[in-house]
Amino acid sequence: MATVSASPIVRSLTSSVIVRVLKLLPWVAVAALPLALPGYEPLATQVFVMILFALSLDLLVGYAGIVTLGHAGLFGMGAYTASILSVHGITDPIVTALCGMMLAAVTGLAFGVAMLRTKGLTLLMLTMASAFLLYEIANKATGLTGGEDGLQGVSFTPLLGLFAFDFRGRTAFFYSLAALFLVFTFVQVLINSPFGWSLRGIRENDARMAAIGCPIMRRRIIIYVIASALAGLAGALQAQTTQFVALHSLSFELSGNILIMLILGGSGRLYGAFVGVPSFMLAQDQLAKQDPANWFLGLGLILIAMVMLAPGGIIGIAERIVHAIKARRRP
Repeated sequence: MATVSASPIVRSLTSSVIVRVLKLLPWVAVAALPLALPGYEPLATQVFVMILFALSLDLLVGYAGIVTLGHAGLFGMGAYTASILSVHGITDPIVTALCGMMLAAVTGLAFGVAMLRTKGLTLLMLTMASAFLLYEIANKATGLTGGEDGLQGVSFTPLLGLFAFDFRGRTAFFYSLAALFLVFTFVQVLINSPFGWSLRGIRENDARMAAIGCPIMRRRIIIYVIASALAGLAGALQAQTTQFVALHSLSFELSGNILIMLILGGSGRLYGAFVGVPSFMLAQDQLAKQDPANWFLGLGLILIAMVMLAPGGIIGIAERIVHAIKARRRP
């Protein structure tokens, strides 16, 4: 009897282990990329950093319904924090990354308390203004940030005291991949928690959520701070892996680009960032090769088509195809 009763439990545990292993397979495959495509590590590292950055934005846009055009300001805070600490003698990658996260989180808290009391167009303009403010501060503080020339002399000690940031980019590749994996795991747990579901409720109908006693303002500030910290981490990784930081990391252009990447992949779908970032970079590369002067026109047409025909992004298209296939198989 013990064997019979234990059999379903064993099968359930085995199934759970298999599912977890299957979920890890894509990460293992990506980690093996240097063996299959040597020389592409620096490009892959930039993709990982941008995916992490897009994930932080997805928490706001896709799950909390907070649309922002100033997210690059928080990315830049992390990048400048890590770089400035490096120039002044604090060169440990993990320490500077954590400091970048903390300062970006504090900045997000300060801006969030002021901005999240508003909605709609007012909120959108305030997020843009916050990024412009940080950009101009960095531009004027040339003695600290390097201004328009960027910050020179940025370097970091070997990761964990063992792995130097080599010219081939192997250390940066695995470092950024590990950070992305940890952040993705955290985000996955967060959005599937009661807190994450409350964010969806606030996004869909904040008045109803307030009526059932949900502390809307507190939840919005918390998720804004979390997203700010993750954006700061992405910025710190960018500075560490490139050993350079410039005003572009705070620019409106970067805020717009990362929002485009997220929309292209599909916001509010967890994997949208993983699809949208490489798709955007590939489209940018191909369009620039075809017409270097007017490649933005082609990108704009693609985005218009996506918004009009596939508002859920590439992930949304895939979901509809899967649903159509399942519907055909039903008797």
